[in-house]
Amino acid sequence: MAESRNLGTGPALYLHAKRRMPGGTQLLSKRPEMFAPDVWPSYFREARGCEVWDLDGNHYYDITHNGVGSCALGYADPDVTRAVIERIQKGSMCTLNAPEEVELADLLCEIHPWADQVRLARCGGEVCAIAARIARAATDRSLIVICGYHGWQDWYLAANLGEADALRGHLLPGLDPLGVPRELRGTAVTFNYGDRAAFQTLLETYGDRLAAVFMEPCRYQDPEPGFLEFIRDGAHEKGALLIFDEVSVGWRLCYGGAHLRFGVHPDIAVFAKAMGNGHPIAAAIGTQAAMEAAHCSFISSTYWTESVGPVAALATLRKMRTLDVPAHAARIGARVMSLWRDIGAKYGLPIQVPEGYPCLAHFAFDHPLANELRTLYTQRMLKQGFLAGAVFYPTMGHNDEVIDRFAKALDTVFAELAKALAHDSVIDSLEGPPAHQGFRRLL
Repeated sequence: MAESRNLGTGPALYLHAKRRMPGGTQLLSKRPEMFAPDVWPSYFREARGCEVWDLDGNHYYDITHNGVGSCALGYADPDVTRAVIERIQKGSMCTLNAPEEVELADLLCEIHPWADQVRLARCGGEVCAIAARIARAATDRSLIVICGYHGWQDWYLAANLGEADALRGHLLPGLDPLGVPRELRGTAVTFNYGDRAAFQTLLETYGDRLAAVFMEPCRYQDPEPGFLEFIRDGAHEKGALLIFDEVSVGWRLCYGGAHLRFGVHPDIAVFAKAMGNGHPIAAAIGTQAAMEAAHCSFISSTYWTESVGPVAALATLRKMRTLDVPAHAARIGARVMSLWRDIGAKYGLPIQVPEGYPCLAHFAFDHPLANELRTLYTQRMLKQGFLAGAVFYPTMGHNDEVIDRFAKALDTVFAELAKALAHDSVIDSLEGPPAHQGFRRLL
């Protein structure tokens, strides 16, 4: 087993952070409680490729979501960093506009020939809100049909208001709409991915009020043949727009977004995360007919005009075009999925590794103590020098040498988990409480 580690500084700082900042962090997915409460190192000093150093100098390989999917090229990619530093040295904000934003808009429309216009933002949640606003302006309607997760803003969480206040939060557990005006009840309704009948019912019920259908084109596997076309055609028949959310899957499954792989073009598509490889940038792209409505609504923000985001995106997208990131992510992700399956089977662990996109690899334990097993897995992998959870987003920073190291550590840890199960000591083996369980996607 790897040497014991001093994990004191990060967890101690996090205790202070929870007193200073509501929620402790700015992102639910990065809360230490989501991994291993009281043990997760919490903060990083340095991150390069797929390697991370915490505040105490401990070194880890990252086999988790790698910046929540934001760094498909790997942490601190040298070419992206070089471009950003050069721009910063020349000044990243000015009274005048950044020419790189026009260059990025041109590149995005070149990659997506169906699109004519672009609006830029700096994160996924706000660009989803921009797309929703544009759709409502374009149609002069209020209601949006939602499938999947699209951020924290009121327009989206209104779906959780329910028919009565007692039902708040019943649709997407963990996403509490407290603070969202009750008056927004009925402005967002939901359906499950792949459920044509449910979608058709929504069209028949709300068709003349419908502004847009807002959904991910896919999540973990390809849609059934004709499903996306069915959604597109149904929306258009009612005079609504189709908006594809490519914030998570975009660039990772297919260069330019999953919808290009399926050959189904929306009216608007939104991107963020991997587009800037760790630097804040987001984009809503769309047809001229859809995007022209942005002129009719006030959509404006000072820091949407800074230069770092567009510069990072230009460097990222150009490098992605030469490297074939989706192919690499698929190969590395498939290796890790096979290791989870094979080593899990070796020790008789109740592990499930669903078939699906290796670029968004994930597993689960099929056991009454599933969450405790997941927590123990994370704790023991930390001792082996790995940040590890039940989700893995491969990057260009992951190579076969790293995955070989991971395989050895996984063998050790899965053997320990099997022993804990056999001795009915999973809970007693935990160093602290089990991990919290966050919201689930409406799939």
